[in-house]
Amino acid sequence: MTIPFRLRSDSRSRVRNALHAIAVPSFRGATASLLTATLLLVLLVLLVLLVPLRASRAQASDSTVRAIAWQEYQRLAQSSPFRGMPWRADGPTKIGARIEAIAVPPGDNGTIYVGVGTGNVWKTINNGLTWRPIFDHESSFAIGDIAVSASNPNIVWVATGEAQPRYTGYSYPGTGVFKSSDAGATWHNMRLGESHHIGKVIINPRNPDIVYVGAMGHQWSNNPERGVFKTTDGGEHWSHALTINDSTGVIDMAMDPGNPDILYAWAWHIESGTDGGLFKTVDGGEHWRHVTNGLPAGALGRAGIDVAPSDPNVVYVFLDNRAKPAGTKHPYIGGEVYRSDDKGESWHRANTTDLYSVFGEYGWKFADVRVSPTSPNDVFILGNHGFHSLDGGRTWRRIGDRILRVHDTDGRALHLDQHEIWIDPLNPERILLGNDGGLFESYDEGESWLHLNNIPVAQMYFVSTDDHTPYNIFAGTQDDAAIYGPNNASIDDAVPDKWRSIYLDPWTGGDSFVTFPDPTNDRLVYYEHQNGGIRRMDLDGISVNSFGPSSTDIHPRLAPRDTSLQFSWYTPFFVSKYDPQTLYAAGTRVMKTTDRGATWKAISPNIGDPAGDDRAVVPSGAATMIAESPLMRGVLIVGTEGGSLWRTTDDGAHWARIGSSFPHKWVSRVTLSSHRANTVYVSFTGFRDDDTRPYIYASDDLGGSWRPISAGLPMYAVNTLKEDPANGDILFAGTDLGAYVSLDRGSHWQSLSASLPSTPVMDLAVQAREHQLVLGSYGRGAWILDLIPIEEMAGRLKPGAVPSRLRVFPPKSVTLDYFPWETVPGDARRGRPTVTIYFEVADSAAATITVRDSAGTVVRQMLDDAFRGINGVVWDLRLQRPSGGDEFYDAPSGVYSVEIQAKGEKATTSIRLIPAPTASKRNAGRD
Repeated sequence: MTIPFRLRSDSRSRVRNALHAIAVPSFRGATASLLTATLLLVLLVLLVLLVPLRASRAQASDSTVRAIAWQEYQRLAQSSPFRGMPWRADGPTKIGARIEAIAVPPGDNGTIYVGVGTGNVWKTINNGLTWRPIFDHESSFAIGDIAVSASNPNIVWVATGEAQPRYTGYSYPGTGVFKSSDAGATWHNMRLGESHHIGKVIINPRNPDIVYVGAMGHQWSNNPERGVFKTTDGGEHWSHALTINDSTGVIDMAMDPGNPDILYAWAWHIESGTDGGLFKTVDGGEHWRHVTNGLPAGALGRAGIDVAPSDPNVVYVFLDNRAKPAGTKHPYIGGEVYRSDDKGESWHRANTTDLYSVFGEYGWKFADVRVSPTSPNDVFILGNHGFHSLDGGRTWRRIGDRILRVHDTDGRALHLDQHEIWIDPLNPERILLGNDGGLFESYDEGESWLHLNNIPVAQMYFVSTDDHTPYNIFAGTQDDAAIYGPNNASIDDAVPDKWRSIYLDPWTGGDSFVTFPDPTNDRLVYYEHQNGGIRRMDLDGISVNSFGPSSTDIHPRLAPRDTSLQFSWYTPFFVSKYDPQTLYAAGTRVMKTTDRGATWKAISPNIGDPAGDDRAVVPSGAATMIAESPLMRGVLIVGTEGGSLWRTTDDGAHWARIGSSFPHKWVSRVTLSSHRANTVYVSFTGFRDDDTRPYIYASDDLGGSWRPISAGLPMYAVNTLKEDPANGDILFAGTDLGAYVSLDRGSHWQSLSASLPSTPVMDLAVQAREHQLVLGSYGRGAWILDLIPIEEMAGRLKPGAVPSRLRVFPPKSVTLDYFPWETVPGDARRGRPTVTIYFEVADSAAATITVRDSAGTVVRQMLDDAFRGINGVVWDLRLQRPSGGDEFYDAPSGVYSVEIQAKGEKATTSIRLIPAPTASKRNAGRD
């Protein structure tokens, strides 16, 4: 029987009803509306306060908790006094990020939808020349699949939650399935939020109201909402069409192109198990059969399915066989291709050669298979590389490796790790391929590729800055290596990307984490690979190959037979502020070098936690964070995967464990204050047991006692903490959804997320000279926010300043960049710098911003709907022609006055535009 999905208790229903009332209030007059809104807000606050008590009894945060978190995220963003302050996207554009979903409307060669693993949904209508984000302000940023209706291309479904349950790193859950009826202009959440990770969405080609969803379920905890779900009314109601058990979900599905009632589904326990395998229905999901005839028995991993469009009798399964092979050194059989010629009733292994090398032991992240629309024997499979067969799967050859790129990079090979492939049904020579390096397009069936690396996405783990002018941002990324770029980079279309790779591995990628420049030699940059692989790169060297002559291996070592040193997936390390040749790194022991990594010594006993396997909360037991006091030499604090904190006050001679009552979660950040000698902040993340609660603690006695300071934050895990170097009362927090600021050391938090896309904030860095906050997101690259208005609001930079009804903050001088295409008219002229004019109003109001030249002539006027608090208006440094109309020209250098009017008040300031530097000065610093 088909029933609406609903919460499991009356209390949950009341929560959802309250949230619905908050989202869509019933107005019966101004007074009643205000009273209703006030009561509902009180209810919401009470619910948020009570949720942690309920969640403490169950590790996983359920969909009700996450729905409340999203409502609170929106409320805080829209009520923040900083909601009018714009973040600026700084890139990169050409680096790329993991593409997990590709969809193209039937017959429309120019339109492409792309789902970035944790970078939202992007759309092009000109075959990849330009892109725009269309899923930026929804409750999820993690994309598992996209489907476009064949009968109505305006209907688009997005399945959220990454379809890669990574054991190391992050695989973000989603908040259900979303539907658009206007080609992505607007979206509606159609529920299934408890499914977390969704591998596939299929729309009935004859009836767009019939939709199937293949759900994997929770990654780190068991839950029943996994399997196949079906709707027959466009998502208003759902039936649980196929369920196996609370640990086995569905990763892939395929529909018979000649009969939409015939579907195939591959069930999979995220590790491996005997409960999964192939299931088939011939009545639209009413009944399913577990098909085993000819398929391998025993432990099976992930698999992909496809039906040959030209002959629906032919069905392929590319599976990860986890059985132990006989007579080989491989731990598993690995990849195998099975073929059926009778609509999946019986099967035989198609490949005659060993396919273990397609993905080795990493079958949990691969196994897609696609059949050409014109031949049932023309097949592609995806793993680390892509492979192509023209004989029905018997023999295979790697797809081509000739690459051209929209933005040139130092990479030469096709990026590793292929996750999605789409073959044009009207032209099978045209193929779209998604991998960890972005989106690729071929017009010769995979022999050569155009890298469409013009989507500004990147999955950053850590960020840092230098003191160049303009300063550079350094970042370690998920499988796109370590990168750096200036803080004035542009993500505008047709503007060259200024970001560069610090290194690349031979496959044009590489996982990288902590990355920063040497403080005394800006040719040298420190970076790392997994599990302690710390290296030092000479940027003036002859190669960007991570293992080439310009890169030096400095990973910490003990004696050859000493196994007491192990590292987590990433290794926390830093250069001491007291000595530029001294580095500290932490694993199961703390290591120190005084010669830039040439030699190391252990300065701690084994501080690791008891370790489990790859899926345990504590997989290695090693350190995840290490920090040094900026005020007391020799004071170090280390945090581990299991939530342990260790402290030394004498540079490692003695160690003490502190804070024994902390949660059993990964330590996500340790921050020692640069303003108060004994103040320490620490945060934890419960991402490895599906716990979304924020955990932040503060100590004012160097860890002797602790107090929680996360109250008021929405229910999203905290990844990073940063103290403002200009004001010790100001703290910044980056969470799994958004950034926040506290002006009173964590007693209260306010949102900085109103102008950010929905994105996880992995790291924050403050560039002290420029008073700018740099945000490293896991999906949308680097973003920059000016801090002077926030610092002035906190009352420290200008002691005694009193609030006024209108205040304008003096802008910094702007250096005009050289722009060679001076004859290009109108909006096509891109890449020039901009300036943000900040002002504060006591009440929301319409504001007029008037720019005058040195003669007092009005040369530009802008309007802004200013919010109560701080607002920023971006001036593109263009002036209106005296003739009026919409004709503009570029502002020359000089001093311009700015007047802001709001509610009868006026405030003025000035902006200095500095001429572009000469060529010799331009090239003086790091490129």
